[in-house]
Amino acid sequence: MARRFLRYLKFLLALAALLLVLYLARPLWLRALGHALVHDDGPAKADIAIVLAGDYLGHRMDKAADMVRQGYVPAVIVDGPTGFYGTNESTIAIQYVVAKGNPAAWFIDLPIKATSTQEEASQIVPELRRRNIRSYLLVTSDFHSGRAARIFRATQRALGYNAAMRVVVAHDEEYGPDDWWHTREGKKAVFFEWAKTIGMALGQ
Repeated sequence: MARRFLRYLKFLLALAALLLVLYLARPLWLRALGHALVHDDGPAKADIAIVLAGDYLGHRMDKAADMVRQGYVPAVIVDGPTGFYGTNESTIAIQYVVAKGNPAAWFIDLPIKATSTQEEASQIVPELRRRNIRSYLLVTSDFHSGRAARIFRATQRALGYNAAMRVVVAHDEEYGPDDWWHTREGKKAVFFEWAKTIGMALGQ
């Protein structure tokens, strides 16, 4: 009985020590969780840029406009579903960036029916192939970039389409890989992205 108690006590002490180490080292592993979500190839010359839906602050649109201005791409395809006061998200996003002084001719409105990144990819990739696009820049938020890259590459492979893709990150002030746990939006972004990443790995 005494031996069993000692084993149980040692287990509890070891667990307490582990929890203490995890607590003291939390900045390290929290940063690792944040950085693991990010995939940023940076911009380069390409046939076109794609702005994924879901950024209601306009950072992705601003980043895409900057890339046209800097000569990386001649135009930007903007996708987005319906349901925004009877308007497509893509249309509203283009109105936003044009109101900031960017030429409307830079942007191509592509309304789609999608509620997930996988559904976006399944509609955008065939459109890119139809347009004979050989290279493109995929613009999305930093916390979404890693998963988006994997989904688009998998979709291309499934369709036998081999366009060169580079992921370009649009930074969000509510999320930073080094301090995301300091803001409510940062916590939400990491929770949902990891939940979706794990679900994707499990085939859900």
